[in-house]
Parts: sequence; structure tokens; C-alpha cells
Amino acid sequence: MNKEDDMKEVELNEMDQEKQSMTGETPTGTEKSGCVKVKVTEDTEFKFTGLSKEELMKVAGTAGWVRTRWVLLVLFWLGWIGMLAGAIIIIVQAPRCKPIPEMNWWNEGFLYQISDVNTFSENGLKGVEEKLDYLNQMKVKGLVLGPIHTVQADQLSTMELTSINPEFGSESQLISLLDRAHRKGISVVLDLTPNYEGVSVWFNNAASVAERLKEACVYWLNKGVDGIFLSHLNDIAYTEAWPSVQDIFNQTDGTKKRALMGSVTGLSADDVSHLLNRSSVDLLLTGLPDPAEPGVRQAQVIQLLYSDHLQMSLGWCLSGRILGSPAVPVRLYQMLLFTLPGTPVFSAGDEVGLKAGVSREERTAVRDFFKALSDLKGKERSLLHGEYVSLYSSSTSLAFLRLWDQSERFLVALNWGNDSVTMTLTNSDLPAEARVCASTDTENLAVDSKVSVEKLELGPKQAVLLSYAFPG
Repeated sequence: MNKEDDMKEVELNEMDQEKQSMTGETPTGTEKSGCVKVKVTEDTEFKFTGLSKEELMKVAGTAGWVRTRWVLLVLFWLGWIGMLAGAIIIIVQAPRCKPIPEMNWWNEGFLYQISDVNTFSENGLKGVEEKLDYLNQMKVKGLVLGPIHTVQADQLSTMELTSINPEFGSESQLISLLDRAHRKGISVVLDLTPNYEGVSVWFNNAASVAERLKEACVYWLNKGVDGIFLSHLNDIAYTEAWPSVQDIFNQTDGTKKRALMGSVTGLSADDVSHLLNRSSVDLLLTGLPDPAEPGVRQAQVIQLLYSDHLQMSLGWCLSGRILGSPAVPVRLYQMLLFTLPGTPVFSAGDEVGLKAGVSREERTAVRDFFKALSDLKGKERSLLHGEYVSLYSSSTSLAFLRLWDQSERFLVALNWGNDSVTMTLTNSDLPAEARVCASTDTENLAVDSKVSVEKLELGPKQAVLLSYAFPG
């Protein structure tokens, strides 16, 4: 056995002895060996005593601590004043939002004109009420209904402006339609054009009809209609009776404003401007711009009316033209009416483009396109009440901007010609690229794709709506 083994044996023996002494046991035949017990204190507590109050006061009063406190106090107030000054500078230098112009319900979306109630619905007024859910899905803000009053063509003695022609329904059905439309947020305007089936809508003597017209306006407004519409407005607006008709609509009881609307056809832009000033109607449909006119002339007409009048009184329609006819590409003019400054007014069926031989799938696609534009019109400030800036015009094409303060901007480009066109667009507000929001040419201008706006190419009878963020 070597030395290392001897050492291990000694250690084991010592461990056995310690174990025996702790348990009190001894090997058989041996005596208990003595042991020494050592008591070790396991927790020793050290109590910390800080400075007394007198000692703290003595230290705090030393020059070093006094200077430190003053430095910290000055730094605190300098930091606070600096943050306050920074906040004031940010507020002062931040661009201020433009005040929203005063808008009425007819400026918040498009109007839907149902001239022939029985053509629109087999059940007359009741059928119109049954289609309110569909109209609500299209985001219609107001219906222009009728005329539906009793009158025989060119016979003034048969005219009853406060009586509904039984062919269209009854007064109770109209009241029911009003009630349900109002619950859906749709206003209803009643067309009271007197001789709507005759040669002269005002019986060649508008002044002779004026008194009965005023009585009818009061009657139907009290029944809950939201406005009155009059065709060939220029025939009565220049009579002595017109101011008293206006007075009926100037009265307010604190509820939403009742609208006086009208339409004219065949007038020049200058004549329309004069009529707007003379009549002071809330909304005037002019039949302008005329799709048969060159783009340059259309741009001039739009600019003239926009510059001289509040866009809240400008109504845009196609003056009885059928959308979808060869002269009027349906989706192109849907886009034009929805993006002009003012209120678009569509006739029943314009949302699907009434045209023979069109498949159900195509009509559905046209209606979806219409609804997408309607949604944009209703929620985008630039399209609702934004500024109009002309960018480009040619004999067959037109491009313009709609912008408002710091809101999303919109660029509209249309080409109704038979050839492609390349538009050179320049404006300090324009970016290099813009996003496609809506397009009639989804193969070349897909929705959500980015396109260059400096040289914008459009195919024949195509239109595109682009958007971009506020450049500031």
C-alpha cells in the first residue's frame, strides 16, 4: 500500500469517528471517544444607522449641496420652458387645416332621377319603396321623383299639382316611401314640372301657373318631401312671381334645408351662369359639358362655371342621353360626372348602362365600377368639395386635378376619341408617379398599380382616376 492509499484510509477513519460522535454510537466492544462541540452563530445582524436629522441638516447646508440644488432647479425650469417654447413653435409653424365649406345633403353624394316611376318599377311608388335597399347600397343621397301629379297634356284646367296620378300610386304610398327613405338617409325631391307630357312645360305662360305652384310647394314640403325640382327653370325664373317662390325655401325651422332645384337645356355657359345668379337655386342641372363638344370647349365650360359659382350649386348630368350609347361610353362618363366639382345626377339605369345586347356579367361589372366611384365621392374631401385645376385638354381628351388642403389628391384623365392619346401633364403639385384608383382599361392601367403622370398614355374611349398623397 502506498502513501496515498494510507492518507485516504486515515481520512475515512476520521470521518467514521466524527459520524459516531454525532450519533452517539460506538463500535461494538469499544468505548465512546470524547468530542468537542463548537457552537457557531449562523446569522449575525449588522444594523445600519444613517445620519441623524441634525447631521443631515448640517450637510445639506454646506456650500456644495446648496450650489447643486440651485443648478438642478435652474436646469429643470430651463428644460420646462424649452419644451413649452418648442410646443408653441410647432403649433405656430404647423400648416392650418382649411375650414370645411358649408355643405348640404345634396352635396354629399349623387342624386338619382326617376322620371318615369312605372318604367323603373312595375308597382309604381310602392315598387320604388321596395328598391330602396338597392339604392342605399349604391350610396344614393337623394331621389328626384316624377313628375307624378295629375295633368292632361297641354290642358291647364286639368292640372292638380297636389294630387298624384293614380297610374303611379297614391299619396299614402308616397308618404310611406318618404318615411322609409328618410330612415335610410335618402332624401326625396318631387318634380313639379307642370305640363310634363305636353308641348310647353309651362303652358306657354309660366306666370299663370306660379300661384298654384307655390301652393303645391308648401303642401308637399309640409308632407315631408325634401325639395322641389322644376324643369325649364329659365321659363319661370325671369317672371315677377319667382321671388315669392324662392321665399318658400328660404324659411327654415331648424331642420335640414329644403332644396329648390331646376334644370335647363340648350343654354350656353354664359346663359347658365346668368341664370344661376338670377334664380339663386340650390342646384341647377345644365346638361353641360356636352359630350359632343371638343375637349377644349368642355374644359372651358367647366372652368367658367366653376370659377363664377359655388360648386355646391352645380349639378352635372348628360341631359337625357343614354349612358352606354356609342356616343357616350358608359364608364368614362360615370367617372367624369363623379369627379367634376359639384353634384352628379344620374338617371335611373345609368349605373348599369342601359344598352341592348349587354350581358348580365357586363352590367354587373359596370354597376361595380359605378359603386366604387360612388364610395370614393362620398368619403374623399378632394372629390366632395375640393378645388378644380385644369391640366390638359384636346379635341378628344381632358385631364384635371381635384385637391383639398392636405387630403389625398386625385387626377382624372379621359379620352373619348377613337385614337390613343399621350397627355403631357405639368403642375407643381404632381408627383412622378400616382396610384390607379379606378380604370376603364384594367389591362394597361390595373387598379393599385403605379403609373408615371408626366407622360400619361390613354387608349381610345378610356379613362383613369389616379391618386397621390399631399406632397407637403
